[in-house]
Amino acid sequence: EKQKYKLLLQKEKNILIKDKQKKQETGIVIKLDISENRAKIAYLSVGSNLGNKKINIEKIKNYLQNNDLNIVKISKNYETFSWPDKKKPKFINAVLQIKTTLNAISLLKRCLDIEKKLGRIRGKKNDPRICDIDIIDYNGEKIELKRKSLFLPHPEMHKRNFVLLPLYEINKNWKHPIKKITIKTLINSLNIEDIRTIK
Repeated sequence: EKQKYKLLLQKEKNILIKDKQKKQETGIVIKLDISENRAKIAYLSVGSNLGNKKINIEKIKNYLQNNDLNIVKISKNYETFSWPDKKKPKFINAVLQIKTTLNAISLLKRCLDIEKKLGRIRGKKNDPRICDIDIIDYNGEKIELKRKSLFLPHPEMHKRNFVLLPLYEINKNWKHPIKKITIKTLINSLNIEDIRTIK
């Protein structure tokens, strides 16, 4: 009789343990789902026109990829003239689609930190640079933070061949969050020279 009672207690104990484990596992799943739901889709334009430009682009990608930022898609590299002075070294550019739990300000800080790590020195506007990382679009949100110099979507993106063509390559359905214009229409509105000169 005592043996039966002990077996019954052990059985109930095992059921309680399994139930607790199940709840813990469910909790973990829920936490992961919540984290996934918090993740935002953003687009970054990366470029370089100093040093070994292709290696600089690869370094940017490596620095970006970590626990709170995942690269989802990467365009091929595009070569473009420096702007506005075409006599300066040509750029290599690409566009990345990322998924991140960082907010827009933290993402901007991450981009600036990476630029600094790679040795970018901020001189005059449009000077040649080892690397350039711009947030093009953050989850389709309109953001205006003068204090942080953060304006999204990027105010000049719709005029730039080195942003629009790589962006079209990785997301043909992208639409400007404010203008509500498709990426294809934006490309068609570019100067023919801008389309012809990008490689």
